[in-house]
Amino acid sequence: MPAAQTWLFPKQSMSILYAISQVGLVLYMFMVGLEFDTRLLRGRGHAAVVTSHVSIIAPFFLGSLVALFLYPRLSDDSVSFVGFSLFMGASMSVTAFPVLARILSERNLTRTRVGTVTIACAAVDDITAWSILAIVVAIVRASSMHTPLWLTLAGSIAYLCLIIMVVRPALRWLERYYQNRGRFTQDMLGITLLIVLASAWTTEWLGIHALFGAFAMGAVMPKKSRFVHDLMEKLEDVTVVLFLPIFFAFAGLKTSIGLVAGPEMWAYAGLCLLVAVGGKFGGSTIAARITGLSWRESGALGILMNTRGLMELVILTIGLELGVISPALYTMLVMMALITTAMTTPVLELIYPARLIREATIEALDEDEGPGRYTVVVPVSLPSAGPGLLDAARLLLPAGRESRIYALHLERPTHTSMAEQQIDAPKDTAGSTTEALGPLLTHAKEIGVDVRPISFVSRDIAGDIRDVARVKGADLVLMGWHKPILGQSILGGAVSGALRDVSGDLAILVNRGPGPWKRILVPYRDMQADRGAIDLASRLAESTPGAAVTLLHVIAPGGKKGELSGTTFGDGVRLKLVESDNPLDVAVSEAKQGYDLIVVGASPTWGMTPSPFGARHEELAAASSASLLVVRPMSRVDAAERRAPSRMRRVSSLPPPAAAARP
Repeated sequence: MPAAQTWLFPKQSMSILYAISQVGLVLYMFMVGLEFDTRLLRGRGHAAVVTSHVSIIAPFFLGSLVALFLYPRLSDDSVSFVGFSLFMGASMSVTAFPVLARILSERNLTRTRVGTVTIACAAVDDITAWSILAIVVAIVRASSMHTPLWLTLAGSIAYLCLIIMVVRPALRWLERYYQNRGRFTQDMLGITLLIVLASAWTTEWLGIHALFGAFAMGAVMPKKSRFVHDLMEKLEDVTVVLFLPIFFAFAGLKTSIGLVAGPEMWAYAGLCLLVAVGGKFGGSTIAARITGLSWRESGALGILMNTRGLMELVILTIGLELGVISPALYTMLVMMALITTAMTTPVLELIYPARLIREATIEALDEDEGPGRYTVVVPVSLPSAGPGLLDAARLLLPAGRESRIYALHLERPTHTSMAEQQIDAPKDTAGSTTEALGPLLTHAKEIGVDVRPISFVSRDIAGDIRDVARVKGADLVLMGWHKPILGQSILGGAVSGALRDVSGDLAILVNRGPGPWKRILVPYRDMQADRGAIDLASRLAESTPGAAVTLLHVIAPGGKKGELSGTTFGDGVRLKLVESDNPLDVAVSEAKQGYDLIVVGASPTWGMTPSPFGARHEELAAASSASLLVVRPMSRVDAAERRAPSRMRRVSSLPPPAAAARP
C-alpha cells in the first residue's frame, strides 16, 4: 500500500537508507573478495577451463542479443546502445559466488568433481562479469562527466597493478601481526576497514565504482592462515544482520511490480528470464557434458551456475543508479534474479538428489572393505568424547578377526571459506574441518590403532549415520552421549533417530569415568532384546584382563530359567538368577553395588527406549554412577546366526546357581 510505504519510509529517509546500504555493499563486496582465492583456479582441468568460458560467453552473447530487441522498447537516447548491451550481457553472466559456496558446502559437493569445476567456473565468471561491468560504468560515467574513457581505464589498470604488486605484499605485515597476537584485535579491524574504505574511495574517484575497490582489496588479502576466517567472523554478523537487510529494503523500494503491466511488459520479463536460464543453465550444461561430465553432473553444474542471488541485485542497483537501465527493466531483472536463485535448490534435488551425493561422497572416502572384516563406525560430536569412544570400540572388536574403525564427524551447515573447504581441508576427510576428530586421531596414534576419519556437512544426522553404516557395511555403530541443553534423556535427539534408522548393531556409551572397566553388570530378561548386550559384555571381558561380568538373569516367579539354562560360563563370568515380577527394580538395586560398567539392552524392560515421558524412564542410568552401554542388536537377525561369545558355549546342562534370590 503506497500510504503505508510512505509512512514507514518517508521521502527524507531515503537518502539515509541509501547511504547505509552503500556502506553495507562496500563491506559485503570486501567479504566476497575475501572469499575469492586464486588457488581455486589451479589444477581444475580441461572441464573447468572450457565450461567457465562457455558459461560466460553464452549468457553474455544472448544478453547482448536480447538488448537489440529491448533497447528501443525499454531505454532511450540518454543511454548508449553499447553501454546498454554490455550491461545486459554482464547481468546475464553473473553467478552468486557466496550463495554458490554455501550450497556446495551444505550439499557436500565441495570435494566432488561437480563442486570443484563449479567453484572454478563461478570464480572466473565473477571476475569476468565485474570486469565487464567496470567497463560499462567507465563508459557511462566518461560520457556523463566528459572524461576521456582511456583516462579512466588507464587509471583503473594502474590502480590494480598498484594493489597487486605493492599493497598485496605490504599486507603480509598485517598477517604476521595477527599470527603474533593469535587473534584479530580491534586495532587490526580498524586498520583493515580504513584500507578497504580508502580503496573504495579510490575506485570511485577513478570513475568506476566504490564496490570494485572493496572487492579488489578483499581479493588481495592474505589467504594462507586463519586470518581470513577470523576477519570474516568479525564482519559477517554486522554486515548480514544490519547492513544487508537495509540494502534489500532499499532495493525493494526501488522495485515496482506495477511498472510491469500488461501482456507486452510481462512478455519482456519472460524473455529476460528465458535468456538468463537458457544462457547460463543451457550453456554450462552442454559445455560440461562435452568435456566429459555425465548428464547428471552437467545438469547439476548448470543449475548451480544459474544461481544469481545478491550479486545480481548489486549489479542491477549499480545499473539503475547510472541510468543504464530503466526502473521497469530493473524490476524485470530483479524478478529474474529471485526466480533463478529460488529454483536452484529444488531443481538441483531433482537432477542430483542429496542421497546420491551422500553415497558418492561416502564411497569415495576409502577402498573396498574386504570380505569378513568387522567394521565399527564411531560417530563423534564433541572432541572430548573421541578418545573414550575409541577405547570402547577397541575393546569391542572380536578377537582373531580383521577389523576396522571409522571415526565419523557430521558437521552442521555453517558459512566457511570456500578456499578452506577446497584446499586446506585434510585429504582423508570430506568435510571442512577435523577439529572434532583431532583428539581421537591423536589417541589412535598413541595406542597404535588404525582409524579412518570421515567428516562432512550434514542436515540429517541420524540419516547420515545410517547411510555411512550401510555403505561401510558396519557391524556395529558406537555412539557417545553428552548432556543436551534441554532435558536429560540419553536416548533422545540424534540417538533416538539412530535407534530408529540404523539397521545394524547399535550401542550408546555414557562414559562416566576413566577405564578400565573391571566390574561389569549385564541385566538379562529375554534373548531378542538382551542378547546383544551379552555379546558385547563378553567381548569387553575378553579384552580387559581381570574383568568380572555379572549376568543378572531375572525370571518370573516359578517360571522357566530361559535360554541361558544350557550355557556354561568361562572364568570371570558369574550368573546371578533372581525371580521377580519387577525386573527393573532388581536391576536398579543391583546397579548400586559398585559396578564400573552396566551393559543393558535397549528395551522397555529396563526403561531404555526413546521416550520423553514415563516415571521410570532411564531409571537404571540414574541409579548408579557407573558408565552405561545401551545396546540395540541388529534388526531381524536370527539369534542362531550371531557369533557366539567365546567365553560362553552351548552344553547339554547348566550347573545350578547357588540360590535363586527374591527381592
